[in-house]
Amino acid sequence: MKKKLKIIFLSVVLLAFFSETCPAEKETMKFTKQPELQQIRPKKPVRIKLRRTEKDGYTWELNGDDADEIIKTDRKLRKMLKAQ
Repeated sequence: MKKKLKIIFLSVVLLAFFSETCPAEKETMKFTKQPELQQIRPKKPVRIKLRRTEKDGYTWELNGDDADEIIKTDRKLRKMLKAQ
């Protein structure tokens, strides 16, 4: 019985000692929210519907959220397919 009390007492003392001597660990465990990271959303790609006409030409429909990306994709398609 006395051994158990000594072990418990020693454990409490060591725990108190280490909790007081390690304040740096308490600072690193703080979590903060960063609102600028919550605003980041992945960009959706431009969707292309490519069709071949009867005269061996191509037509396409472009859909997306970003107008600049749609314009870039249209230019690439025109350049690749030589359809101006």
